[in-house]
Amino acid sequence: MALYAAAAAVLAGVESRQGSIKGLVYSSGFQNVKPLYALVCETQRYSAVLDAVIASAGLLRAEKKLRPHLAKVLVYELLLGKGFRGGGGRWKPVLGRHQARLKAELARLKVHRGVSRNEDLLEVESRPGSASQVPRFVRVNTLKTCCDDVVDYFKRQGFSYQGRASSLDDLRALKGKHFLLDPLLPELLVFPAQTDLHEHPLYQAGHFILQDKASCLPAMLLAAPPGSHVIDACAAPGNKTSHLAALLKNQGKIFAFDLDAKRLASMATLLARAGVSCCELAEEDFLAVSPSDPRYRQVRYILLDPSCSGSGMLTRQLEEPGAGTPSKERLRALAGFQQRALCHALMFPSLQRLVYSTCSLCQEENEDVVRDALQQNPGAFRLVPVLPSWPHRGLGTFPGAEHCLRASPETTLTGGFFIAVIERVEVPSSVSQAEALAPDLTPSPAPKRKKRRRKAAAGASTSLGT
Repeated sequence: MALYAAAAAVLAGVESRQGSIKGLVYSSGFQNVKPLYALVCETQRYSAVLDAVIASAGLLRAEKKLRPHLAKVLVYELLLGKGFRGGGGRWKPVLGRHQARLKAELARLKVHRGVSRNEDLLEVESRPGSASQVPRFVRVNTLKTCCDDVVDYFKRQGFSYQGRASSLDDLRALKGKHFLLDPLLPELLVFPAQTDLHEHPLYQAGHFILQDKASCLPAMLLAAPPGSHVIDACAAPGNKTSHLAALLKNQGKIFAFDLDAKRLASMATLLARAGVSCCELAEEDFLAVSPSDPRYRQVRYILLDPSCSGSGMLTRQLEEPGAGTPSKERLRALAGFQQRALCHALMFPSLQRLVYSTCSLCQEENEDVVRDALQQNPGAFRLVPVLPSWPHRGLGTFPGAEHCLRASPETTLTGGFFIAVIERVEVPSSVSQAEALAPDLTPSPAPKRKKRRRKAAAGASTSLGT
């Protein structure tokens, strides 16, 4: 225990500028200065990480006699060091009581920052704000135009089209007026971070949507073919709904629900601007919608993106850097609603495939909700393994959780996101085998980097507002 007390005293001295680590260690009177010096240096190196973990775990609130510098040393030794090595004195059982919570908060911090190793947290600490480096993603609205025409329009404005990106490094390297086609989504163009296109005539005319790449994945992975009946359970503000409509080619039916009348009104405006004609909006609580209602007997696809903490949203990360995770009380309330909504969605009798997504980084709203819903429907549904090359997978909290997808600015150059694709194990008899097969998600060919101007298709100039 003397080692930890001495290390805490040195840390306190360093922070109050009484001297350097080396000087304070040698003047501490501690006989074995080598392990003391090493412990102080490592604790200091991880100082910001330890502060975040201790605060999230509420350690100092729970143990009022534990002083901050000693807490930092002890938590370092417990989580990142060599353990208490037979020491720890009277504080060892105290830290033992909080060990599970401290470990959980460290794991959550790594998820939030998109890293897997403790030492990678140090790299993230030293990086410029990762959220500010996320590119500007532009989803071409294929209900009104095509990718070739939008690419040509930007080229006429002086932008330089670089073709399809081959890796995230290509996206990171974007500068100036260069832009690329995303390597995964065939209608997603990528511009340098901070590119402002809100006043662009094509955006205002609904020919493209400013939508983060991670937010585009749910509709794509739902893979509902044209003509399908689809439920968008918590639909506002409507970007995913408009994407669904584009993938359906306005053929079939989207039943879109939301309880917020103002958000629903804004969504109606967005959908009209995007040329969506296959959507039926309802100011209604999805939980009050009866799965046995004959109107939904053909619904085989459901997109569920429920209210969440928003802890992965880029705007929140930019405006509130270092913001902690939501309170346990709020997470419990949100997760309870999310689980009820997911279990309710799984009750629709003709359901074939469902995508559950959130813009949250919290395990309680993501893997835990999916696990509990599957456990309540044993043998009826399974997680679908999707996008095997996607670099950020679900937390391994239950068998199959690796089939889920996570996203973050650090690992995928997107906002923070979570996606789980769930399908019925046995397809209902009313669904044909041909429909049950998941569509091929191989990206279509990229628009070519033409040196000569392409001859405009009939009516193209009108559709692009040129």
